[in-house]
Amino acid sequence: MSISSEHKPLGKQVTGSLHTLSPIVELNVGGEMYTTTLSTLKKHPGSKLAEMFTGQPKLRTDSEGRFFIDRPGTYFKYILEYLRSNQVPTQCIQDVYKEALFYDIEPLIKQLEDSPQIFGELVARKQFLARVPNYSENIELMIRIARAEAVASRRSSVIVCVVRTEEDASRCQDALNSLDMDKKSVVKFGPWKAAPSISDLLDCIQMDVEAKGYKVSFQPHIAEKGFRFKSHDFFYKFLFTWW
Repeated sequence: MSISSEHKPLGKQVTGSLHTLSPIVELNVGGEMYTTTLSTLKKHPGSKLAEMFTGQPKLRTDSEGRFFIDRPGTYFKYILEYLRSNQVPTQCIQDVYKEALFYDIEPLIKQLEDSPQIFGELVARKQFLARVPNYSENIELMIRIARAEAVASRRSSVIVCVVRTEEDASRCQDALNSLDMDKKSVVKFGPWKAAPSISDLLDCIQMDVEAKGYKVSFQPHIAEKGFRFKSHDFFYKFLFTWW
């Protein structure tokens, strides 16, 4: 009986015990080829990587018989170097950290979290943003507004109100009401109880929007009417460029 191409497996599946494997192992990680030893891959027994090569795994192989792992191969070399020599990478820290989390290599995860890049992101920046009410939801709202206004346009803009204190929020209320009457959408951030300034939050907003693949910049929003104070103290225009 013939088998249609729809049901042919992409590669061989290894279901037998790995006790009979050669101590030299060839890997295909996202299209990047590596050769290492079984003992290196199993160096940290509690890791997901070690479990892939322990007991009765179900591993796919490519057409050349190399074990296939569907992850970014570029950063696996740093994982492998750590397993071989305990050398903590100094390049591509954020990406290697993601891979260390995936492979669940706890010693590497902890050492990377002590690096300035990861420490700054996890402990400083993210802890600050956690104190800004609805920060993630507001980022998504900004993107939805920008996309809705992008029809047949090269750029679209979103007005953002950033208030650090409750007093600032009260001062902005009349301006927010005025913008609402003019049927202009405004995304409000704050207030928050943390040291970073309005400028710091604006940088975070730009960073996180750009991390989602958008090209964005910001500038003070100059009000046309109805503001009893300098609008650029709290109001900013984020410009999304589409092409």
